Amino acid sequence: MRIIGGDWGGRRFPVEAATGLRPTADRNRETLFNWLQPTIAGARVLDLFAGTGALGLEALSRGAASATFVERARPVAAALEALVERLEATPRARVLGMDARRFLRSDPVAFDVVFLDPPFDSHGLEPALAALAQGGWLSDGAQVYVETRAGRAPRLEPDEWWCRRDKTAGDVWFGLLQRAQ
Repeated sequence: MRIIGGDWGGRRFPVEAATGLRPTADRNRETLFNWLQPTIAGARVLDLFAGTGALGLEALSRGAASATFVERARPVAAALEALVERLEATPRARVLGMDARRFLRSDPVAFDVVFLDPPFDSHGLEPALAALAQGGWLSDGAQVYVETRAGRAPRLEPDEWWCRRDKTAGDVWFGLLQRAQ
């Protein structure tokens, strides 16, 4: 894995091997952070289904105020925690080794940017979007990045979500969502 831009741009890190772990491709991350450029500085970020933490780390590198990483696979979460320490990001980053559904049942904290990139076959995307929409997890104007298999974009309720931008690259569809006002 490599961080593309910001303070840690160009730095490479090993990736913990785990079933279903699929880091977001560099070119997709570059597109995403071009979309987020006006809003990422100072943002409070949630990297749900964090895996390698590539999305949250990229956000921190580009000026996000804080990032919370939620990853249920203990070895992957431990590797991410070690990486956060190596980057000396611990004051701004928190790694939680827990299931995303359990996290979303806890007391909500408002985030400005949320990254949702669950394993493709986990069926975790739409339940996570529903939990986020139920209130308390999103600040006013929060943006939610969603990544899934091409052809499987989430079904969005028009009174809950709208897709600001989206793109397909190879076998991946990704989009930037916002709550409907």
